[in-house]
Amino acid sequence: MTAERPAQSPNAARQPNARRPRLSGDGGGYRQGMSEQPPAPGTGDLQSASTGELVSRLSAQVSELVRAELALARSELKTKGARFGVGAGLAGAAGLLAVGGLLALLLAAIAALALVLPVWAAALLVGVVLLIIAGVLALLGRRQVQKALPPVPEQAVQGAQQDAQVIKDGLSRRS
Repeated sequence: MTAERPAQSPNAARQPNARRPRLSGDGGGYRQGMSEQPPAPGTGDLQSASTGELVSRLSAQVSELVRAELALARSELKTKGARFGVGAGLAGAAGLLAVGGLLALLLAAIAALALVLPVWAAALLVGVVLLIIAGVLALLGRRQVQKALPPVPEQAVQGAQQDAQVIKDGLSRRS
């Protein structure tokens, strides 16, 4: 999301000390109500100003613009960082609650089986089923990792080797 800047008055570009509006602390961009200052004493009109004065004004305006842009970036990053931290904390809490919910469901499964089996047998059965599922997932994960190894772009390497061979063959025919 980008902050929209208010339109400047036509005189703002001509005024060397016209300040940009201050940034709001909430990262929402610029505050409304820009107070334009009159030109500094002795600055006069742009057409009557010397080249040195114009360069000096340009330098001051560019410096002020860069400071304002950095302040805006700092404000945006601060706001986004705070939101990211809150979001990560909420996601972590959700994960922790999901693990608790899974444990509750496992206990419910054990309790349901305990109605027809002894409690120890129900817990053993649920544990064995969970270990079988974990083993299958581990094997699938291992197979996927082995497909990814070695981490070399094999097709690109083969293509480069074929290209090199074609170039060698072409050079040997010319000789």
